[in-house]
Amino acid sequence: MGTPAMRWTREDRGTQLSYPRGPGALYSFMVNVAPDGRLERIENVMDPKVLARIQQGFTKDQVLRTAGPPVPAWEVYFPARRELTWEWRYCTGEAVSARFHVLLDADSGLVRSTFSTIEQCHEGACLCR
Repeated sequence: MGTPAMRWTREDRGTQLSYPRGPGALYSFMVNVAPDGRLERIENVMDPKVLARIQQGFTKDQVLRTAGPPVPAWEVYFPARRELTWEWRYCTGEAVSARFHVLLDADSGLVRSTFSTIEQCHEGACLCR
């Protein structure tokens, strides 16, 4: 899968690797490797059940460890609200593409809230079917 976008050492001394698939892609993989180097699992984290784990009060690191890096071009800072927003694309359970938004307090780095928006499909261009 190449060089990971992000890498963490887990508490058990294993490794977690993040492999997002291009800007705006509908897939982003987390690879977990045991301390002995054995592959434990590969998971597409652009899944509604995985994204639902991200809750108010999560740190930036907890968000990144859950969903991987957001799409850089979609990161927006709102100075009046002192708020940073991150976005990812994913497929809903209804085979529709959507965007998952995380709103972070710019001072504390903690999640304020999350929400999803459905993308509009044009001329059969829905990517999740």
